[in-house]
Amino acid sequence: MNHQGLDHIAIAVPDTEAALEIWRDQFGFPVVCSEIVNEGTVKLTHLDLGNTHLQLVQPMVKGHPLHEWIDKNGSGLHHFCLRVEDVDTAIRESPAPTAPSPHQGTQGKRAVFVDKTATQNTLLEYTGL
Repeated sequence: MNHQGLDHIAIAVPDTEAALEIWRDQFGFPVVCSEIVNEGTVKLTHLDLGNTHLQLVQPMVKGHPLHEWIDKNGSGLHHFCLRVEDVDTAIRESPAPTAPSPHQGTQGKRAVFVDKTATQNTLLEYTGL
């Protein structure tokens, strides 16, 4: 599998606007895009860090697994994402098992998570170009 470098680092947040007050307003990172994906269940907001993006991930529906994650861990680093040419190839060639099928990422990109038990409990995502 050939990755193309770091695509983004993701922070799980309960409130995107409150997070923007920190990352956009205090640190000065400009917003690149913001959208609700996966059938209205998650809001993704990307900020430009210069050489990569910071992705704010907010669950939008009750019962979403990210609510439980935030309740347990608080806001904070959730995963990092590597850019790949093709998600289907990444699934087949990944050195660690992935989810069985991709999910919708930012701006129509397809993405898939790697099983974190194979990465010492570090959540890794692959996203297509």
